[in-house]
Amino acid sequence: MMKGFIIYPSYKNIGGKSHVVLYGRLENGESFVALKPYTPHFFIREKDTKKLKKANFEDTNLKNFKGEPVKKIIFSNPFELNEVRNSIKEDIETYEADIKYPYRYLMDKKIQMAVNIEGDYEINQENVDRVYFDPEITAARYTPNNLKVLSIDIETSSDGKELYCIGIYTKDYKKVLLKSNKSVKGAKSFKTEQELLEEFKELILEIDPDIITGWNLIDFDLKIIRDKFKKNNIPFNLNRDNSTSKLRIEKDFFKASKADFEGRVVLDGIELTKTSFIKVDNYKLNTVAKKVLKKSKLIQTVGSEKYSEIDNLYKKDLNKLVEYNMMDCILVYELLHKGKLLDLTTQRSLITGMPLDRVSASIASLDSLYIPLARDKSLVCPTSKFRQKENPIKGGHVMESKPGIYDNTIILDFKSLYPSIIRTYNIDPASFSIKKIKNAVMSPAKVYFKKETGVLPKIIQELWEYRESARKNNNELARWAIKILMNSFFGVLANPNCRFFNPKIANSITLFGQEILKKSKKILEEEGYEVIYQDTDSSFVNSKCGNYKESIILGEKLEKKINLEFDKILKNKHKLKSFLEMEFEKVYIRFLMPRLRSGKGGAKKRYAGLIKKDKTEEIQFVGLEVMRSDWTALAKEFQKELFNKIFHKKDPSKFIKEYISKLQKGKLDEKLMYSKSLRKKPEEYIKTTPPHVKAARKLKKITSSKIEYFITVEGPEPKENMEHRLDYEHYIEKQIKPIANAVLEFYDISFKEVMEGKKQKKLFDF
Repeated sequence: MMKGFIIYPSYKNIGGKSHVVLYGRLENGESFVALKPYTPHFFIREKDTKKLKKANFEDTNLKNFKGEPVKKIIFSNPFELNEVRNSIKEDIETYEADIKYPYRYLMDKKIQMAVNIEGDYEINQENVDRVYFDPEITAARYTPNNLKVLSIDIETSSDGKELYCIGIYTKDYKKVLLKSNKSVKGAKSFKTEQELLEEFKELILEIDPDIITGWNLIDFDLKIIRDKFKKNNIPFNLNRDNSTSKLRIEKDFFKASKADFEGRVVLDGIELTKTSFIKVDNYKLNTVAKKVLKKSKLIQTVGSEKYSEIDNLYKKDLNKLVEYNMMDCILVYELLHKGKLLDLTTQRSLITGMPLDRVSASIASLDSLYIPLARDKSLVCPTSKFRQKENPIKGGHVMESKPGIYDNTIILDFKSLYPSIIRTYNIDPASFSIKKIKNAVMSPAKVYFKKETGVLPKIIQELWEYRESARKNNNELARWAIKILMNSFFGVLANPNCRFFNPKIANSITLFGQEILKKSKKILEEEGYEVIYQDTDSSFVNSKCGNYKESIILGEKLEKKINLEFDKILKNKHKLKSFLEMEFEKVYIRFLMPRLRSGKGGAKKRYAGLIKKDKTEEIQFVGLEVMRSDWTALAKEFQKELFNKIFHKKDPSKFIKEYISKLQKGKLDEKLMYSKSLRKKPEEYIKTTPPHVKAARKLKKITSSKIEYFITVEGPEPKENMEHRLDYEHYIEKQIKPIANAVLEFYDISFKEVMEGKKQKKLFDF
């Protein structure tokens, strides 16, 4: 027996029989493919079987959520299944008919990418080390640490027509394949493009990577490589089964391109960064590498300047070109490993049962967890079908804030509130009833849930236990992966594409959440404390404590009080055990809650606070300009320094005047660029034309949805072809002034008065 990790689930027809095909890496470092015959099937109600006279049925002990018995209908292959499903979908209710064949096998066997595999195998077939024929495959507890990652990067001429080189980097191999007659250190030179490409293909098959990665890999590197293969009459088959590697390139940059390499997975570094929730100003390799690795690219110019520099290096300095090409490969490789992007993705794969390139598919992840557990309860699940949202799903409770600057503000937070609600009230598609039933709890949405552990609460319970185990073992990546997954469940249930979509179920969760937050506010106020803000799962309490230590003690006391109260409420009112858990999260030494820009009422989801962290202090911003990608670096820098002075009770007047002076003298020009994404094509903006759209319309060619532009005296102009001088008054009025006034108003002074020096404040007043 050998443990292994599945990289790529697929299927094939072999000898007239359908086989699940599982590619992966074994614990001994060898790659494998397992071929397993399995019968495609789905389910229909027993009473509907008479409508299908020629179908092949099997009896089951299974029922749908309404308690109606179902029969299994089996097929000779997945194509036949799809034909029958499509032909009957209007007349006969089907169950689990949309599940793709290899995932059907994995769900039925409760396999979540880690396996025990035992059986006969052949060596060195189909570009893998072992080929298993009908082996015994069972679920395993196993985390791979030997996946082969190959990072590639290409350099081309500025017009994209000439391929200069391909960098290849993996744990055991490092080389640049260079089209040149010259010998260069770190490179292997080739006289022709065809020879270079043939060597590249041979290396891919020899190294046998599980994962191919790069930066903007599919739309740029792989697309050019594929086109070059075609031009040189080289089969583009880099797969593990000698079939043709497939790319689906989307010309519209609002859609993601896809790569399908049978037996391998293509992971673009950009997508991995996004799905790992790493916050950066932009997704350029240099930006991400600086943040995560504290390293930079060797050439940091961008756009046309970068390509001109590469053209120049190819002609005059091949050594530097090779170094640059290899460094890009290394940076992406290290992001996956040292940056732990791959470790997090692997943990998510093991927890959800999704392949590495699908761990962010939240709807499919819930299916992968829910359907096997439903089977344990002798239940089958509905087939997915798109449903229209009749009315918007209710949101969480967000209280209008009480604007002001406060000392020692306590933050209390319900730990994973929505998953806790699901578990506490047993909110589950299989437990749901629109009619009143015995031994059930009624939700605020006026529907009922049985008081017995349902499938979804069971999933959350198991994930909770897994997270606690991960905490004890210091496995922070597993804890993070579980948190991401659990917090996705509400969004999935509220999505019309989900097979379990039901607005009354989703609304039950949010309405329970509203009740809980309002009740916690009442408890706090009955204890004599002022709640200045609440948002979905958090309460902000004005402690009125004399010092920081007192507020810490009070926060811990309030945590215990609220948890005890909810234990009593759930037990007495519903005879349920409470899994709600209020946590004392932190104390802000100083805290600012701004007013609405209109000046009427308090802002929501926008605040800043000074917090102690280790032995230092830092300011945390939420929803303010510092955190928003569509505000300039100028505004962000100004806001950070302004809040730093206010929170440390220093007069900001001198700073404000000096900052404006620098701006007007042109010393801050590099901080004035705006960056905002297009949500549709520029010509499709009809009713209004925002500044970034005006700038986009001045571009000769749009190559990205992210538009970078400046405001000049002639209006918005794209960074690439700015023709007029910068409009400094715009930046003062629209970027600096609103940020300053949001703070200064609490001291009865305006930005204008500070600039004119009409109203002087003493230092201690701030």
